[in-house]
Amino acid sequence: MEQLTLRAQAANSLLCVGLDPVELTPGDNVEYRLQQVVEQTAEYAAGFKPNLAFFLARPDGVALLQRLRQWIPQDVPMILDGKFGDIANTAERYAAFAYDIIGADGVTVNPYMGEDAILPFARPGKAVFVLAKTSNKPAHSWQDQELVVGGTVSDYSADVVQLLTHEHPGLGLVVGATNSTALGHLRQRCPELWFLVPGVGAQGGDLAATVQAGCRQSDGLGLLINTSRVIWQAADAGAAARDLTSQINALRSERLSATV
Repeated sequence: MEQLTLRAQAANSLLCVGLDPVELTPGDNVEYRLQQVVEQTAEYAAGFKPNLAFFLARPDGVALLQRLRQWIPQDVPMILDGKFGDIANTAERYAAFAYDIIGADGVTVNPYMGEDAILPFARPGKAVFVLAKTSNKPAHSWQDQELVVGGTVSDYSADVVQLLTHEHPGLGLVVGATNSTALGHLRQRCPELWFLVPGVGAQGGDLAATVQAGCRQSDGLGLLINTSRVIWQAADAGAAARDLTSQINALRSERLSATV
């Protein structure tokens, strides 16, 4: 998280460039496009988030992920979005894959099996973003279910992560942009954690509401706002990233001014 903070400050950016490599038209050279997007957006990226599923769906997916790691500048964190969720030696093997084989700086983790699904990934110097409130919008989300002890399942996930950060400071939360009320609620619950926030753009999350609800009051940071399709599909990925960064920074400035 220190690396992420330093990068966000150096680039003056909260933009996370999501990498979901697909052909835009039949016969596209996906590897060329992937390298192109990284090169054009690296200047503006606080982080990159390759989605593991899109790579595993390719015959050369693991090798492509390894090449991607080489294209991404070392000072820009790469978060491997695998939503890993197993325990014991299986979780350890997933961690070895993400960190030792791919070279990721962090991962996303599903906490359904409890702390044992989180801690194998909590290596020193690595970031672990734990699912709390995701960007999908089902009619009856498990995450929204009320607990007997009070609060919801997503609240409980956030509380567990908050507690674990005392010994494992590299933990953060995945909190979707599609419900800004829930985002603001979890920010109040966890005022200093970094949030990885998918859902802005194609999924309908509102950028202004996301910044307003999710930025830390202490420094205007704490959000890694992920956008995938808007940048991947843009004729000029660099221009799209620059425009999004400018929009985010303008909204950050408005929010910080309002709290002074």
